Amino acid sequence: MLQAVQKADVLIEAMGWIRRFRDKITVIKLGGSVMEDEDALRHTLVDIVFMETVGMRPVVVHGGGAAIDRAMDAAGLVPKKIKGRRYTDDVTLEIVERVLAYETNERIAQQIEELGGRAMPLNFRTTNVLFGERITLPGDHGEQIDLGHVGKVTRVDRGVIEKLCYAGQVPVIPSMAITSGGSKLNVNADTAATAVAQSLGAEKLIYMSDVNGVRRDKTDPASIIHSLTDAEARELIRIGVVDAGMIPKVEACLETLDRGVRKVHIIDGRVRHSLLLEIYTTTGVGTEIVKAPS
Repeated sequence: MLQAVQKADVLIEAMGWIRRFRDKITVIKLGGSVMEDEDALRHTLVDIVFMETVGMRPVVVHGGGAAIDRAMDAAGLVPKKIKGRRYTDDVTLEIVERVLAYETNERIAQQIEELGGRAMPLNFRTTNVLFGERITLPGDHGEQIDLGHVGKVTRVDRGVIEKLCYAGQVPVIPSMAITSGGSKLNVNADTAATAVAQSLGAEKLIYMSDVNGVRRDKTDPASIIHSLTDAEARELIRIGVVDAGMIPKVEACLETLDRGVRKVHIIDGRVRHSLLLEIYTTTGVGTEIVKAPS
């Protein structure tokens, strides 16, 4: 009986959050730590099906770096990275398109369907929703470094995504875009998720990561900070509490807030049902970053 009552208490706690986020769009960026762990991916997709079932509107954006590396290795190719970006020549682009836009994208959508949800893969052979332009990176001496077929998102087909959401389907979007001239581009998944969340005016953008959030002591998971304002997050970067690999994650969160998304979360996607625990419990399991009141 005690266990039954405790389960009821959990449902009552969740009810308020379910009401609050009903019909609200949440963009979920699937990171490599989730994509490479079949159990973690399955639990995350179960959470996404639950979210849609209780009236939220989840949108999935994903990359697929490790799978692309494996496919390149099988083809006898060595990945080339420039300042953390994958140099994408013609041959690499063909592999990225096959592995990311088709195999990975369609597998995620199929798994959602197998778990009882409804999903639509949005890729170049179904319906593309990301449009962009090529980018270069600044070199050490002021020169521009060419990255090949690498770009950024400049426009999102919001209408297609919203129609799917309100028809009870989960849009699944690979981090690739197409130019006005019809050329395909490899896009960083974090920046693609940011562009999608901004375009949709999303309630939340959730980065599924391999850390449990922002910590006061990066070596101690128990020192997690559950809630931060953008000003507090910038101060933690300034004083060195946020450092190394966490800096770009937090900076991406801050950029997303500046573009109009209400809340950004960093959670550990390897924790079972971390998505539900973050959204539907009062404390959460990760870090949420919000705009400070003006």
